[in-house]
Amino acid sequence: MAYKRRLRFDKRIKFQKKMNIIYILLLIVLASIGTGYAYIKSNLNINGTANVTAASWDVHFENLNVTTGSVTATTPANITDDTTVEFSAELAEPNDFYEFTVDVANDGTMDAMIDSFSISPTLTTAQAKYLEYTVSYSDGTPLANKQELKANTSETLKVRFSYIENSDKTNYPTEDQTFSISFSVDYTQADGSEIIVDHSFNSHSWETIIANINSGNTSNYNVGDTKEIDLGSFGIHTLRIANKSTPAECSTTGFSQTACGFVLEFADIVLERKMASSDTNVGGWPATSLRTYINNDLYSAMPTVLKNSIITTKVISGHGKDDSSNFESIDKLYLLSTKEVWGKEGTTNEVTRDTAEVETRQLDYYKSIGVTTDNNNGAIKKYEGNAKNWWLRTADSVDSDDFIRVNDTGHWGDSTADVSNWVSPAFRIG
Repeated sequence: MAYKRRLRFDKRIKFQKKMNIIYILLLIVLASIGTGYAYIKSNLNINGTANVTAASWDVHFENLNVTTGSVTATTPANITDDTTVEFSAELAEPNDFYEFTVDVANDGTMDAMIDSFSISPTLTTAQAKYLEYTVSYSDGTPLANKQELKANTSETLKVRFSYIENSDKTNYPTEDQTFSISFSVDYTQADGSEIIVDHSFNSHSWETIIANINSGNTSNYNVGDTKEIDLGSFGIHTLRIANKSTPAECSTTGFSQTACGFVLEFADIVLERKMASSDTNVGGWPATSLRTYINNDLYSAMPTVLKNSIITTKVISGHGKDDSSNFESIDKLYLLSTKEVWGKEGTTNEVTRDTAEVETRQLDYYKSIGVTTDNNNGAIKKYEGNAKNWWLRTADSVDSDDFIRVNDTGHWGDSTADVSNWVSPAFRIG
């Protein structure tokens, strides 16, 4: 026997509820043993009461919230009974939308899973050019059959209808259109084949990740989470969430934005290259050929959806012996600095050759795993399984030809600009 419940975004709802009956049988055996010379008797008594709590099945809608910016609905979205949401909205011009979130709650005692779901009608090719409607989890994770909804938990769905902005005006309808749209999802009792709803950074598409970052919906993304990226001729590499926070110091005048907001860094090594063609650090990071290369060639190799979402970042970098002030550049991709990796406070073997260390902060990732200059295994990066020396953007302040790097041991070191080291950039989305 199974429980099922159908949730609908329309006026109809079917609800079927069947109860399972559980029987418990307690069998007690009393035994006696005798011998030829004496009568021996033992009485063994087991007394008890077994109470079986009735199973309950309760999957329903609750906590509906209309998204800010939605058009004013003619009939606002409303949970008319616990399994039905009804609404009516008018989209008058391109970019109008109506969106709401609603929780699917399982307040019963039994785990549930999605048995099936459907949305109708299917838009024609012409209609799909100006109208879009979607139903997903609130973070963009798509619905799928057998996704579980454990007892006493909930999942949030997001429903969106939008009038698409279209450069070709002939794609717009010439007459008013009326759509009666129905979405239904059937939940049934979990049977052991259910699957976990995967809200992880790794499972999401770049489109979903970017939308969530831009909307601030990143609670399911954790510092240190990784995801592979295909860079074409540069190969397949791994991106890592290096930072999510934006503390007050990020608003300080002249502060580098390289460790503020949502920062992705390569967790591995991408390529090997010289910092500059000659052995000089004059002009610092902004004057290097490596900066030009990663902001052109490497940036161009990224997937279009990701590339187009990378924001320009104010980058403050330290100067060498022959310069007198720090540098500011505006970059899409950038290298990390010494403090962003090892931090500063409470460490021995401190980096004393970075003139810009006060203008940035340690990235959340390196701080969370306790990286310092004397606890530096977390700073090691590898290429095809082998640890490598990788460049930082920091010019060595006591030399006129060196930049600081992370050695293959995780310690800091330096190298002349015209020597090849390995490259592992970072960038921001937001």
